Amino acid sequence: MSNDEIFAAAYREHYWAVSRYVARRLSGRTGEVEEVVAEVFTVAWRRRADLPASPLPWLYGVARNCLANAVRGHGRRRRLLDRLGNDETAHGRQIVASPDAEAPGAWVHDALGRLSEADQEVLRLTAWEELGVDDLSVALGCGTRAAAMRLHRARRRLRAEIDRMRPALADGGTATKEHRHG
Repeated sequence: MSNDEIFAAAYREHYWAVSRYVARRLSGRTGEVEEVVAEVFTVAWRRRADLPASPLPWLYGVARNCLANAVRGHGRRRRLLDRLGNDETAHGRQIVASPDAEAPGAWVHDALGRLSEADQEVLRLTAWEELGVDDLSVALGCGTRAAAMRLHRARRRLRAEIDRMRPALADGGTATKEHRHG
């Protein structure tokens, strides 16, 4: 099979997985998703001779880099708009959700959001993209042992953050029971 055919097969097989990967990380910015996905496959086309036999984890690694570029660009545009006085708050278009509008499991996302970007990415790659440690190492561009250690540490930090946010859940509700009986 030629490099062009290998690329075409990878594109057909993994386009939607890469799109979902990007969309989950650009929530609320759907206009940028197609742009980033196009950039991912542009890089893959240029490097089609380098595509591994299982290209999805490699494509996730490329997508991480493309997302980093997109996020930096978004930040630059945001700062420019702020300097120009053209931000949403200046025009009264800020939307505030009601206090009871919290989505089920939102506290998990809150806990995840308190972690470093690196920890968030490791956890997302394993939970959302369902990568095992071997594929995680490819996506992160590190060895398998390093990927396993990063995952272990990220999970431990997430657990600690959840415990900090939900102490009653962390101890199985015993704090509430002790308080009632104490």
